[in-house]
Amino acid sequence: MKTVFLKPATVERKWFVIDAEGKVLGRVAAKAASLVRGKEKALFAPHQEVGDFVVVVNADKVLVTGRKATQKQYYRHSGYVGGLKAVSFEQLLARHPRAPLEKAIHGMLPKGPLGRKLLKNVKVYAGGAHPHAAQHPEPISI
Repeated sequence: MKTVFLKPATVERKWFVIDAEGKVLGRVAAKAASLVRGKEKALFAPHQEVGDFVVVVNADKVLVTGRKATQKQYYRHSGYVGGLKAVSFEQLLARHPRAPLEKAIHGMLPKGPLGRKLLKNVKVYAGGAHPHAAQHPEPISI
């Protein structure tokens, strides 16, 4: 087997739009991460940015199953002793409607410089409108 090295100019990149209204959080995040990573392409290379651009709309209407809405916790730390803060899914969704979906997608991407670069190719919007109509994104159903 030979390692494939693609030139960035030769990679064909498409735009996709995912409507998250009424969809489960993990399924939307997994599909978006797969498209951004480029895993569905024949020329996938795990060390290169060969994926597509993904626009996710209606992120504020995403669902979670079971009792995760009240029991799922998101943690952050201030850096000081006793500085651990926790917030539930409902509270985070009310304060920052895009944050749960962005955090889920970020967790499914590779860690390091490549993951941070790929995360810039994901655009998450709380409402149904987005400013990327000029790119003619293809709708994706999940």
